[in-house]
Amino acid sequence: MFDYETLRLIWWALLVFIVCGFAVMDGFDLGIGLLLPFIGKTDEERRVLLNTIGPTWEGNQTWLVTLGGISFGAWSIVYATLFSGLYTGMLVLLFGLILRPVGFDYRSKLTNPQWRSAWDWALFAGGAVPAVVLSLAAGDLMIGLPFYIDADLRSFYTGSFWGLFQPFALLVVVVGVALLALHGAVFLHWRTEGVIAQRARAVIVFSALLFTLSFIGAGVWLAYGLDGYQLSSVVDTHGVNPLLGKTVSKAKGLWLANYGLYPLLWLAPAVAIFGAGVVVILTAKRHTGWAFVMSCLVVIAVIVTAAGSMFPFIMPSSSQPTSSLTVWDASASHYTLKMLLFATVVLMPIVMAYTTWVYRVMRGKVTVTDIKNNSHVLY
Repeated sequence: MFDYETLRLIWWALLVFIVCGFAVMDGFDLGIGLLLPFIGKTDEERRVLLNTIGPTWEGNQTWLVTLGGISFGAWSIVYATLFSGLYTGMLVLLFGLILRPVGFDYRSKLTNPQWRSAWDWALFAGGAVPAVVLSLAAGDLMIGLPFYIDADLRSFYTGSFWGLFQPFALLVVVVGVALLALHGAVFLHWRTEGVIAQRARAVIVFSALLFTLSFIGAGVWLAYGLDGYQLSSVVDTHGVNPLLGKTVSKAKGLWLANYGLYPLLWLAPAVAIFGAGVVVILTAKRHTGWAFVMSCLVVIAVIVTAAGSMFPFIMPSSSQPTSSLTVWDASASHYTLKMLLFATVVLMPIVMAYTTWVYRVMRGKVTVTDIKNNSHVLY
């Protein structure tokens, strides 16, 4: 069986994979929620948007639940520190996510225009709030969160909710929201037709430009204006490391150190930047399916860029760098990682196969005519 170092690396890769799965699968759902009041101009058009994701959005959201489960099982101290420290932010995220199932279920129960308009804005909030909160969290993770761990291995968060709104984190919010809007618009362009597809195409061009500029801006800031973290002491990658037994350096440019050690990492930001342009070109040429595939790759590339920059850090501490949580000292035991991997190897292919089957069954475009002919069945 795998040794402890290999298992830690596997579970770090699985953590990144689950984040990518959530961003790809639920990302276009959130993006369509963001675009709902703007691309859908009439009630029937908005119902078209909702029914492009109606059969699958609940399954897509379970990726977030899986992410929580993976964190709890394999990276329990990360889970405990993150959820207890960012409790207010997690509640805001939860309330935003709650708006989606309620909005989907109740929006079309009445034909009253004010009723449906109110739920449309609730669904917009259900897409916008998670997009902002999760992007903000990603930016703050790269800055480092103000927490420390005492001698009894208890974590204490010393920051405030409003302290999360730092300039770099807000720029990452622009990156994240633009990326999800792009992803959602590409999906809409693929699954709709007529005027809705035309509006989606216009959004693709704008959001691709905004994403590219903000992503490059965040990269320059990361290189020259933001403190990164680096392990400056020797760690035992095969054994148990005390959380407070390491030395961590903090200086500008350190988040780029891994790109010198692993040059292939440069492919990730390259795919993110140039892939957005390829999405626009494919969309213009009406290769809608391939444009969506490219959009998925751009989303993955952004996450791999961030994860590759931070490795081996998972949750750096800005107030006490020695308390930073890394792959080598925040993982579960060797036995726990081994048992969890066994369960994952058995269950993950089943989930992937089922997801593929569902999307194959539900393929095809959604039109206004479909809504009119199935008014009492569809959302």
